[in-house]
Amino acid sequence: MTEYSDIAAQLRTRLDNLLERAEVIEDDLRHPLDADWSEQAVDLADDEALEGVDDVLRAEIQQIRLALLRIENGSYGTCAKCGKEIRRERLEARPIATRCIDCA
Repeated sequence: MTEYSDIAAQLRTRLDNLLERAEVIEDDLRHPLDADWSEQAVDLADDEALEGVDDVLRAEIQQIRLALLRIENGSYGTCAKCGKEIRRERLEARPIATRCIDCA
């Protein structure tokens, strides 16, 4: 059990939730357009909003995967800029943090 196993568990849970949400969005984006032109306009506007949400989800998914990789390879909790330790409180508040509070 590593020093950050509790944070890793939280990250995995969050990752699973985000992947489920992203899958629902992708399924919704794949739907065929309605034959009615006015409905198509609404669908396309909705799709554009969903694509924005999907982009945000995908970015967070990537950040979580990188944080889990850092936990696995032992570099988690070390500031990517100055190399100092990132305080536990910061990691608990923002588990995907890559910089200490001074460098952030």
